Amino acid sequence: MGITAEQVRDLRVKTGAGIMDCKKALGDTNGDVEKAVDLLRKMGIASAAKKASRAANDGLIYSYIHPGSRVGVMLEVNCETDFVAKTDDFQTLVKDVAMHVAATDPLVVSRDDMPEELIEKERKFLIEQAKESGKPEQVIEKMVEGRLTKFCQERALLEQPFVKEPKITVGDLVTAAIAKIGENIVVKRFVRYQLGA
Repeated sequence: MGITAEQVRDLRVKTGAGIMDCKKALGDTNGDVEKAVDLLRKMGIASAAKKASRAANDGLIYSYIHPGSRVGVMLEVNCETDFVAKTDDFQTLVKDVAMHVAATDPLVVSRDDMPEELIEKERKFLIEQAKESGKPEQVIEKMVEGRLTKFCQERALLEQPFVKEPKITVGDLVTAAIAKIGENIVVKRFVRYQLGA
């Protein structure tokens, strides 16, 4: 089966990948666009993993004021070079992450940044709550671990579903940008301000 230019164009619009990558992915999946999207994502994740060890000392500090001027965000996102920091793709990523922070109010960038005392406090609360259900001890442990994982996912920026496209996480969004741009990108830190909070 031949791959048409329209299929390649559609895949490029969906993924932002290069023409040759789109052609190869469509060829490898016999023209199935959805499978090609998945294949390109996997390739991007593998490519991004290789770049993760590279130093990201450049980038942007971006300020975002949500319409209505009741919520504001300052965000630092790092990349490897000032050239990339000036590109539209990088700046769009930074703006999208800042808008996401304004909308969702995460506590930390990643689960590793979650304060241990907060996790322990939540664990104790969840254990007490689970014990009230009268379930056996081994079931309670699994319930608590599952709910604790969900607690961290809801509060860690990179694990939250991206507000503009909930099928992917903010971490997936950053990984896709790494694959597209070709440099390591790190969401370093953020501060969210809310009027009256």
